[in-house]
Amino acid sequence: MRRSISSRYGRSRLRLTVVLSGLLLTATGVPAAPAAPQPAPVRGSAYMGIGVMAHDGIAGTPDAIPPATRAGQTEGVDVSSYQRDVAWSTLWSSGTRWAYTKATEGTSYRNPYFGGQYEGAYDTGMVRGAYHFAAPDSGSGTAQADYFVDHGGSWTADGRTLPGALDIEWNPYGDSCYGKSTDGMVTWIGDFLSRYRVRTGRNAVIYTSTSWWTLCTGGYRGFGTTNPLWVARYASSPGALPAGWSAYTMWQYTSSGATVGDHDRFNGSPDTLGAFATG
Repeated sequence: MRRSISSRYGRSRLRLTVVLSGLLLTATGVPAAPAAPQPAPVRGSAYMGIGVMAHDGIAGTPDAIPPATRAGQTEGVDVSSYQRDVAWSTLWSSGTRWAYTKATEGTSYRNPYFGGQYEGAYDTGMVRGAYHFAAPDSGSGTAQADYFVDHGGSWTADGRTLPGALDIEWNPYGDSCYGKSTDGMVTWIGDFLSRYRVRTGRNAVIYTSTSWWTLCTGGYRGFGTTNPLWVARYASSPGALPAGWSAYTMWQYTSSGATVGDHDRFNGSPDTLGAFATG
């Protein structure tokens, strides 16, 4: 059964309501009125990984990542309008070497902090890229790829710009699969990726979770040979990968970093990261 989710703040309010309802029942012996349904977040407010914890939970902690794995990978972050003005120098000092910034969502939302975040990462010395939060229920894949490229999602072979990423995951506004069948979802994703390739000359990165991919694409395998995978799993290992991929390029492993919550690992050295950016 498909499920919908709320924003991180909506989930916090819901938990508080449940706790207070329990206290009222204990104090009076009279059942409290059911909590009112929480409204869906405002369109445009989604961020990378918005549904990962709600659907997949946390399995282990970042500290449990084997030292050999950490040594062979390069630390990164992803940010959106929630982070506003990012302390890039602090992140750099802690070993973060790359960053993705949310640029767009659907065909109408642009991150108002994108310019400062995107250039701030670059000015600090990081390799940086942009991502698009997919909204398959509010525009075609082709139209959204164009909107993304036209508003920050382009790519240049300067060794400092990462290919654009398509954030395709749990729908925070309603039906988990955006009202699409598995075939319809695969077609939508394919349209986005094809248009991005035509516009930029690069294959876009696909950010997703294995559970969502299995549910909403039916475990489609066709993009694994062309598009780099950015897998989301808050754990000490990336776990089973979505169908079609035998390895990941990036892994979002936590949403609770000290400076910026969402932290990631590139599956390679800084030199390999530079080569990937160059294409």
